[in-house]
Amino acid sequence: MTSVFRTMGLGAVVTLGLSGAALAAECIAPANPGGGWDFTCRQIGKTMFDIGVVEKPVQLTNMAGGGGGLAYGHVVNERTEDADLIVAASQATATRLAQNAYGGLTADQVRFVGAIGADPGVIVVAADSPFATLNDMVDAIKADPGSVAFAGGSAAGGFDHLKVLQILKAEGFEDIRRVKYIGVDGGADAITQTVGGFTQAMTGDMSEVVGFIKAGEVKVLAVLTEERVPGFEDIPTAVEQGIDVVAVNWRGLYVPKNISDETFQSWADKLAAVAASDEWKAAMAANGLAPFTKVGDDFQSWVDGVIASTEALSREIGVIQ
Repeated sequence: MTSVFRTMGLGAVVTLGLSGAALAAECIAPANPGGGWDFTCRQIGKTMFDIGVVEKPVQLTNMAGGGGGLAYGHVVNERTEDADLIVAASQATATRLAQNAYGGLTADQVRFVGAIGADPGVIVVAADSPFATLNDMVDAIKADPGSVAFAGGSAAGGFDHLKVLQILKAEGFEDIRRVKYIGVDGGADAITQTVGGFTQAMTGDMSEVVGFIKAGEVKVLAVLTEERVPGFEDIPTAVEQGIDVVAVNWRGLYVPKNISDETFQSWADKLAAVAASDEWKAAMAANGLAPFTKVGDDFQSWVDGVIASTEALSREIGVIQ
């Protein structure tokens, strides 16, 4: 299988399929190549084609900017009736919508079609970091809040940032505005900042750091799940280290608001078929994803609830007023 790279519009475009084949659908990844949204588009698009639920290859467009806001605005303002468009989404998308981070754009301007995996949150440091446990890091921040800077793929106040704040609040640290956080465009950029020594830690998702774990470039201080992740059993949870925080990043898609109900259900059915496939199960195992399947109207209702609860949490910790 070959990939064709070219420039088109606002993002770099990759053809996920056979070179020269006509394209039937497009998946926008609202970040640079290498991060979680890129993985979602790339793997779901490839699997849809491989298992035959789409007849033609899926086109991937990377459209980084504004923590997903550039792509969201593009869909809302220019592609609202495009039946052949899907867009990678996650808990980070819901968080930004809850916090009005997309310049007044709201969650009801698109339709959330489904999620088929949960990416466990992680707190990561470089392999040579002096921190051996999550508690070591928390203690250092309590002693000197400015001593640890975090890089994350979400904007300040976004989901990656909230993970850190939740951990510190759970440990009784209330002066959360003093915690240093640098938001970059995607997890790949965030982990590069940490491996390169520009920040002391990275807050992100398991799929974003698997390659770095296998290369021995990082150590994961904690995975933010209730139980250890299959395939990564040597990584302790925050819970077992005495810090009661669970934060997972669902991986899914949204579609333009004004497509037909039939088209919406068709995308939901395609996504459900991907979730049930051996190809997707293998991809989840290889990338540290946990099973998490919600599609169609049930997922839309669930996302509405997540956005409401995230807004309440954000107000509680002072991220928004």
